[in-house]
Amino acid sequence: MKNWLDNIHWNEQGLVPAIAQEANTGQVLMLAWMNRDALQLTVEQKRAVYWSRSRGKLWFKGEESGNIQYVKDIRLDCDNDVILLMVEQIGGIACHTGRHHCFFQQLQDEKWVKVEPVLKDPAVLYSK
Repeated sequence: MKNWLDNIHWNEQGLVPAIAQEANTGQVLMLAWMNRDALQLTVEQKRAVYWSRSRGKLWFKGEESGNIQYVKDIRLDCDNDVILLMVEQIGGIACHTGRHHCFFQQLQDEKWVKVEPVLKDPAVLYSK
């Protein structure tokens, strides 16, 4: 019998992009990457686990900041190459910059303008 993970079209590095969307507001919070282990753990623990490309290891969202993402629903897109996580964002901060979400820069007159406030200083979030 085929494992459900085998239905996913993993890229050359064995990763798939994962979009985290806030379940209660519909706000797109962030995009990260998952490998098979990260997605399996996410399903088992019902909390977002990603693959950190920069650190080369599993990243349990909120392990340092406390801003955990509890997973309410998981979807796979029509091409089987993007995961959508519907999450409850604990602490109100999804972005490592201390903002609610990662999409805080808006194109205005051919310039990127930061239009969302920093809710918590990243130095405080990641002081562990």
